[in-house]
Amino acid sequence: MSFYSRLKRYAIGPSLPTSAASQERLSIPTALAVLSSDALSSVAYATEEILHVLVLAGSGVLGLSLPIALGIIGLLVVVTLSYRQTIRAYPSGGGAYTVARENLGLYPGLLAAAALTIDYILTVTVSIAAGIAALTSAVPSLYPFTVELCLLAIVFIALANLRGLRESGRLFVVPTYVFIVSIFVLILVGLVQGNSPTTIAPNMPVKESLSVFLILRAFAAGCTAMTGVEAISNGVLAFHPPEWKNARSTLLIMSGLLGSMFLGITYLANVRQIVPVDGQTVVSQLGRQIFGNGFFYYFLQIATLLILVLAANTSYADFPRLASLLARDRFLPRQLMLQGDRLVFSNGILLLSLLAAVLIVVFRGNVNAIIPLYAVGVFTSFTLSQAGMVRHWFRTKERGWRTSAVINGLGAIVTTIVFTIIVSTKFVEGAWLVTILIPLVVWIFLTIRRHYHRMSERLQITELNRDRYPLRPQLDTNAHPAVLLVGGVHRGTIEALDYTRSISDEIVAVHIDVNSTDRSMIQQQWQSVEPDIPLIILDSPYRSIVQPLSEFVHNFEIAHPHTFCTIVIPVFVTRHWWENLLHNQTIWFLKSALREKRSRIITTVEYYL
Repeated sequence: MSFYSRLKRYAIGPSLPTSAASQERLSIPTALAVLSSDALSSVAYATEEILHVLVLAGSGVLGLSLPIALGIIGLLVVVTLSYRQTIRAYPSGGGAYTVARENLGLYPGLLAAAALTIDYILTVTVSIAAGIAALTSAVPSLYPFTVELCLLAIVFIALANLRGLRESGRLFVVPTYVFIVSIFVLILVGLVQGNSPTTIAPNMPVKESLSVFLILRAFAAGCTAMTGVEAISNGVLAFHPPEWKNARSTLLIMSGLLGSMFLGITYLANVRQIVPVDGQTVVSQLGRQIFGNGFFYYFLQIATLLILVLAANTSYADFPRLASLLARDRFLPRQLMLQGDRLVFSNGILLLSLLAAVLIVVFRGNVNAIIPLYAVGVFTSFTLSQAGMVRHWFRTKERGWRTSAVINGLGAIVTTIVFTIIVSTKFVEGAWLVTILIPLVVWIFLTIRRHYHRMSERLQITELNRDRYPLRPQLDTNAHPAVLLVGGVHRGTIEALDYTRSISDEIVAVHIDVNSTDRSMIQQQWQSVEPDIPLIILDSPYRSIVQPLSEFVHNFEIAHPHTFCTIVIPVFVTRHWWENLLHNQTIWFLKSALREKRSRIITTVEYYL
C-alpha cells in the first residue's frame, strides 16, 4: 500500500462496499442534526441582520423587529407546507433542480440548480464565518486570525464528511442538540427574568429616515432565517425507510424549532433593547445580560460556535448530491457523479470546500459582507420549485391535487414576492453579484453539456471511415498476450482494439463495473464490434477501476510467466486544456497501481477528439 493510500485510510477510514449503502441511512434525530443544522443555526444571526438595518433609523424603531420576525415565521409556515407536498410527490428526492426541470423545462431547472449551487457555497461560507465570529466575540484576541480559523474549520468539516454520512451524522448530533437546548434555556431564563433593570436604552444616531423601503430591507435581511429549509427535500434518500414519511416529519420538527427559537431571540432582543455592535453578536449580548460572564455564557457561545460551523454540514450533505445529478445529466464534470471510498460523493465535497475557502479569503471572513449575497439563491430555488409543483399537480391530477396545487401556488406567490423584495432591497449591497453569477453558472452548465455532446458524437462508431480506421490485421505467428481495458464501446476503443490486434492474437478485453452497468447492453455493443474476442466484466464492490484491473492483470501475467504481457488503455485527447478537467484522470492512477504490481508494458492509445 502506497503512502498516499495509508494516509487516506487513516484520515477517512477504510473503503466501504456498495452493499453497505443501506447502513449509511439516517434516523430522524440524526437527520435533524445533519440536514437541519443550517436552518436552525440561522437564529444565531437572523435577528441581528434585522436589527442591523432598523438601527439606521435610530434605536427607537428597533421594536419593529418583532412584527418583521412574525412575518418571516408566517413565510416559514407557507414554505414548510409547500415542501411537505414536494416530498410527498417526489419520494426519491425532489430538489428544486429535479422539480423545475421535470415540470418547467430545461432552463428553469438549470436556473434552480445554479441558484442552489451558489446558495450551498454561500451557506458554508456564512455559517463558518458566523461561527468564528461567535468565537472571536468571546475571545477577542483571536480576531486577527479570523481567516485562518475559518479555513481550519472548512478542513475539519470536509474531513468529517469524507468519512461517510453516518459517521459525520454521529459527530454532529451532539452539538446540534446542545445548541437547541442552550437557546431554549436562554429564552426561558430571559423570559423569567423579564426586562432587566440594568438595561439602558442606547441612543443611536439616525442615519436614514424610517420608510417602507427600510422595513422591507429589514424583512429581506431577516429572511436569512429561511436558508436551509429546502435541504430536507433535497436529501430524502438519506433517510431510513420509509424515506419520504421520515423526511416530512423531520421537516415539520425543524420548522417548529426554528420558528420558536427565532421568535424567542427576537423578543428578548426587543425587551432588552439590544443594539448590534461590532465584535459582539446579538446572542452574545443576550448571553452576557442573562447569564453574566460565567460558565453558562461561555457554554452558550461554544454551542453557538459549534452549530454555526457545523451548519455548513447541510451543504456538505446536499451539494454533492446535486452535483452528482448535474454530472449524471452532463452539466458538470463526470467525476462528481461517482461515490468515493466511504459511499459519499468525495469530489463534490472537495469542490465545495475549495469554493467556500476562496470566498472566505476574498471576504476576509466578514459575515456582514457575505450575507447580502445569501438569500437571493435560496428564494430563486424556492420559487422555481413551488411553481414546478403547481405544474406537477395540474399534470398528474393525483388524489387531492387541487388542495396541493393551492398550497404550492401560495408558496410560489409568496416566495416570488419575497424574492422581488430581496433583490430590490439588497441589490446595491451585493445582491447584484448573485444576479450575474446565476446566469454565468447556467452558461457553464451548458458549455460543459455541449462538450460532452460533441465528444459523444465524435466517439460514435456508426458509419466508420475505413480509411481512417483500417481493417484489423491478423498475425501469422503468435505474439505476446494483451489485456485491453474497455471503458465503453466507442471509436477510441476501436482504435485501441486495432492496435492490440496488430501486436497480439491472444487478447482479453476487460470492463470494470463501477456503477451498476447494464451488462447485457455493453456485451451486445461489444459483440457487434468484435464477436471473436470475449468481454470479461469485473465487479468492483468498492467502485474503483484501479483495484480490480490491477489484480486481474497481475493474475494474467502470472498465467503467462515466460512472455511479455501488454496492457492497452484507450485514452482520448481533448482539443482544449480546460476540457481535461471534465474527465477522470484514471490513467495516472492505473499506471501507478500497475507499476506497483510490476507490470512492465503499459501502452496508451490516444484518440484525438
